[in-house]
Amino acid sequence: MNYKVVPFVAKLNQSDTTTAVANQLDALINDMSSQGWEYVRLESVDTVIKGAPGQNGCFGLGATPAEPDYTTSYMVAVFKKE
Repeated sequence: MNYKVVPFVAKLNQSDTTTAVANQLDALINDMSSQGWEYVRLESVDTVIKGAPGQNGCFGLGATPAEPDYTTSYMVAVFKKE
């Protein structure tokens, strides 16, 4: 069995509702289905983004602090094909 994982990011306007998200996911599922892939589920993948290191100014003056690491999530759609 083969699996394929593709990113899913809904693109919305301020006036859009959850129906717009559902329609975009529906379009992705139908597109992948036409290529022979069966939809399995939508998953959230968490990842840590490393912050930028701090930098020292001339003679240690005006140093900028390091930016902290932060966590973000990505949505991916999982499909399978036998």
